[in-house]
Amino acid sequence: MKAKELRGKTIDELQKEKMELLREQFNLRMQKGSGEMNRNDQFSKVRRSIARIKTILHEKQGQTNAAS
Repeated sequence: MKAKELRGKTIDELQKEKMELLREQFNLRMQKGSGEMNRNDQFSKVRRSIARIKTILHEKQGQTNAAS
């Protein structure tokens, strides 16, 4: 997902998306451990998406704290 799309979402939606990606990351780790993983690039894509969401969450939470 692109950062521009993520910035349009609310904090709750971003946290939900982050949890889904963390579950996906766990599933990919399990597949890698059992030798079932076919696409190794998928793991890095999920990891980058999680980092992107965390960055935008941090930005949004900083904005809400500054407004208070």
